Amino acid sequence: MTEHANTPSLTDRVRPVDAQGTVVGVHFFGDTPVFVLGEEALLFAREDGVQRVNIHAGGILASAGDSDRILTGGDDAMAVVTDAQGRHNSVGADSQKKWVDQVALGPDGAVAWSAGKIAHVRTAKGEERTFEAPSTVAGLAFAPKGFRVAIAHYNGVSLWFPNVHGAPERLEWKGSHLGVGFSPDGKFLVTTMQEPTLHGWRLADQKHMRMSGYSARVRSFGWSADGRFLATSGFEQLILWPYDGKDGPMGKQPRILAPGSSRVAVVACHPKQPVVAAGYADGLVLLVRIDDGAEILVRRPEGSPVTALGWSENGRQFAFGIEDGSAGVVML
Repeated sequence: MTEHANTPSLTDRVRPVDAQGTVVGVHFFGDTPVFVLGEEALLFAREDGVQRVNIHAGGILASAGDSDRILTGGDDAMAVVTDAQGRHNSVGADSQKKWVDQVALGPDGAVAWSAGKIAHVRTAKGEERTFEAPSTVAGLAFAPKGFRVAIAHYNGVSLWFPNVHGAPERLEWKGSHLGVGFSPDGKFLVTTMQEPTLHGWRLADQKHMRMSGYSARVRSFGWSADGRFLATSGFEQLILWPYDGKDGPMGKQPRILAPGSSRVAVVACHPKQPVVAAGYADGLVLLVRIDDGAEILVRRPEGSPVTALGWSENGRQFAFGIEDGSAGVVML
């Protein structure tokens, strides 16, 4: 029997999109999905046609999006903001032509990006602040409350208040810290590591948390809409760490759902419901309900890895992108 043959399916409701290039990010402007391509362009996949907007002179290395803007960084040393009409402008450039490979969106129109060891923050008024990290910046994230930025680098994370003079607070743990993110309530900070593990801190007292047991490096993670679970890639099943208490996952076992025949490559949590989208290295895409592990099939495994997943702000549309340039959108 074909794997997932009896799983409820949305495959016949998927609107295919030919991205004509590897998809490295998915964002939404209202009901319009926007696919970030690995080279040069964004693809606006409107129902009445596809619009390609060239925004970089080379590879796109990072992206972040909200309902009003998409921020991208490229190997052309530029950080670019694009709006829902496809209008775009540079909000920063590295004077030494280093790659802009980390970006983040902040409150009140602020943006952050990095090139090499230098992290930049630019406010909506055009005011810019910079911080030199101890080593190459490997991850950026704005705190959910206040004007604070987490900067991941070798041997830990720096917590930077761009509007405050003085040295940032340092969270230390040996090793190479890559992606970084705050829990929705701002109480915890988590980083992905070069090793197949996550590291975290409870910010009130800097208590350490180590989340291990993965078969590969964790490259994708995100919190559920209610903040109770941290969903992660890096294993042949969807791993969800509990964050519903004052101690987070300390002393607790994760929930393990949606077993596949290959590793989970990308995850994306529904913005309103306890549902996680999981994309696998063999092309499989599932929607998984956290409460009972129920699955809905969105895309069958067809060989090429899933590289990007995204939800519309209202949670009524979902989109995925594949390494081979295929993509799809489904109305829920």
